[in-house]
Amino acid sequence: MKKLLLASTAATLMAGAGSAEDVKIGILLGFTGPLETIMPHMADSAELAFKEISETGKFLDGSTITSVRADSTCVDASAATAAAERLVTSDGVVAIMGADCSGVTGAVLSNVAVPNGVVMVSPSATSPGLSSIEDNGLFFRTSPSDARQGEILADVLEEKGITSVAVTYNNSDYGKGLADAFAANYDGEITLSASHEDGKADYSAEVAALASAGGEMLVVLGYIDQGGKNILQSSVDTGAFDTFLVGDGMYGQSLLGLADMVEGSLGVVPWAEGEGTDRFTELGTEAGILVDSTYTRESYDAGALIALAMAKGGEATKEAVAANLLDVANAPGEKILPGDFEKALDILAAGGDIDYVGATNVELIGPGEAAGSYRYYTITDGAYETIDIR
Repeated sequence: MKKLLLASTAATLMAGAGSAEDVKIGILLGFTGPLETIMPHMADSAELAFKEISETGKFLDGSTITSVRADSTCVDASAATAAAERLVTSDGVVAIMGADCSGVTGAVLSNVAVPNGVVMVSPSATSPGLSSIEDNGLFFRTSPSDARQGEILADVLEEKGITSVAVTYNNSDYGKGLADAFAANYDGEITLSASHEDGKADYSAEVAALASAGGEMLVVLGYIDQGGKNILQSSVDTGAFDTFLVGDGMYGQSLLGLADMVEGSLGVVPWAEGEGTDRFTELGTEAGILVDSTYTRESYDAGALIALAMAKGGEATKEAVAANLLDVANAPGEKILPGDFEKALDILAAGGDIDYVGATNVELIGPGEAAGSYRYYTITDGAYETIDIR
């Protein structure tokens, strides 16, 4: 697995005031690995927020934000930890937007973020186990916990009258957590719930076991660029299953590459709707971002929250981010939508309060995680078709 460190500049303005700084924020995502096709869109979205904030000229006396990208690999905890360590010690980042997958997020939090007092805001680490991890108040996420996704997956099946399913899940903190949450909420029969490993050339044995167990549908809780997609392909090729329910890790354009095979299948993915979502869609599209990719909205909001927390604290320090992130994310205060950063910075400079709504209707609850909402969709005529937002 490559352990690369990518650097990119998210803002190009020159610092104007004498006290202006070049503020570095890390972006730790799996640019290689089982979700590599969606990560560039997530990084671009966070960097759009950094760019918009920098271009106001009002961020910390004209300071600008530079992003430093690093590769978490999504699945290799050692590589992710080493990448995060470089971000903090070598690159001097003030905070980290990331990580992405739940297992590496937990490892980075315990081994790097907590020892160094650095805030992490993950747009996509959804394991329920992260809700109770020891984080010293340094971990936040803009996507909802899979405890909620498990409920919605079960609701979808019950509404469709599906009374028995087989389940395959990625052998990771994410996959195990989501499979457990689904099992806890589904009243029908789970004929078999079995883990799968990524990176295999042949999944015929796994598919044969699932087919032998039976079930009206196969629930796939895996990753789109690795085992989950390959199990789905093998299931159709062998005639084991022809209809699927997929979790958030399976959402993406590459799944539509199997359009004939997945026609009529169902899925659930964190999503949002409303004025803030529409505003982000407009701004992101203008910037050339594939806004309908997974977790772009959550990434934009994660980046914005880090910067606005610094602005409220009046300094580009890790302490300012930790102390002020919940305050800028929640009521009371003036509601802030995507692109409203000049207004937000004026209010904060005057000692006022803001309530960042952002692209996902941000509301951080409990241990700094999002209440969130989900898109329930079907694949129809080779495209994603929304059934509802819940």
